[in-house]
Order: sequence, then C-alpha cells, then structure tokens
Amino acid sequence: MDLEHFRWGALQLILLIISIGLHEFGHAWMADMRGDPLPRLQGRVTLNPFAHTDPIGTIALPAIMIFLSPGFGLIGWGKPVQVSLPNPRTRRMDDIYITLAGPGMNLVLCGVFALIGGLGDFDPRSQAVIIDFLQMGVFLNASLVVFNLIPVPPLDGSRVAVRLGLYSEETFLMLARWGFLILLVAVNLPFFREFMREAVGLVATPWFWLWHFLS
Repeated sequence: MDLEHFRWGALQLILLIISIGLHEFGHAWMADMRGDPLPRLQGRVTLNPFAHTDPIGTIALPAIMIFLSPGFGLIGWGKPVQVSLPNPRTRRMDDIYITLAGPGMNLVLCGVFALIGGLGDFDPRSQAVIIDFLQMGVFLNASLVVFNLIPVPPLDGSRVAVRLGLYSEETFLMLARWGFLILLVAVNLPFFREFMREAVGLVATPWFWLWHFLS
C-alpha cells in the first residue's frame, strides 16, 4: 500500500465514521423531538460520531474493505439507536419519522458538501484534494441513503415497510433472522451493485447540479 492509497483510505474511513455517526444522530434527535426519552438517557442525542460508532461495523469491517480490498463486499453499520415509542396514539408515525430521520440526515450532508463545493471557489489545480473529498462526501452519503432504504432488516427501509403495512411483523421477524446474510450476499451480486450504482447516481445528481449552479 503506497502513501497516497493510505491517505485516501484514511480520509474515506473518517468520512464514513462521521456520516454513519450523523445518520444515527438523526434517529436519536428525531426520537427526542417526538418525546421519546430513551435516546437522550443513553447519551445518543449528540453530534459526537463516536457515541454512535460500533467498533466492528463502523471501523473494523470498513477498514478491511478500504485498505485491504479483499475482493468481496462487506457491510458496515453504526451503533443502533434504541427507542421506546412511549405514545401509543402516535407510535406508528413516530417510528416512521424516527426511521427516516437517519437517511434524511445523510441527505442533509449531501447538501452540506455540495454547498461547500459550490461556494468554496476551490482551484481545481491546487485544491484538487479538497474537491475530491467533497465529491466523495456527496457520493458516500447518497450511498448511505439508498442502502439504508432497502426493505431488509436491520436496514431502515424494513421498519418503514412494516409501518406502512407492506409486510407484517411476522414477515419482518422472519427476514430479520436472515437479513445480515441476505445483505452480505446481495452486495456481492453484480446486478445489485449495478442497481446501487444507478440509484446512488440518481440521489447524488441533484446535489452536483446545485454545486455547479453555485460555482
């Protein structure tokens, strides 16, 4: 591994830790806004990404993918935010709002990176590293949006699917038993990778339009 590869790998890992951390913060913040006391009691309503970091899912597995390139795909995750949904009357919508707040935070981060890129007036010759980092931030967070909305447990899309009645709690529990394996197989299938590439492109494109509009 040369120094350039290590540098970009380290930047990518740092960006991933921040992005996953803010994704989980989105869940915790929305739960707090909806009157759920549990995330605050557990110290999760914080912008500190390390409060939301899982040593294996957020650091070890992504580091293997980034630095060692094992030839097959692995999946990562953050420390899940636990919720109690204490209000029976609003439980369904509370769960939907809390669940969507995670990917929503990643969309916000796409916008932040695009705004910095568009308003920063960076020189492509002398500040190419900054531009590449910001572009990587847009694509990474767009990837987190798309991946997390897949309706397979434990991803966010599965909770939304249950609350919208797309499948039952029994189906959810059955899928949850095999969800990790399903996703691990999926990320190594060519058609799934092509789907992710196309979907991430659709999510990222409007932010790059904003970037170029502001430039």
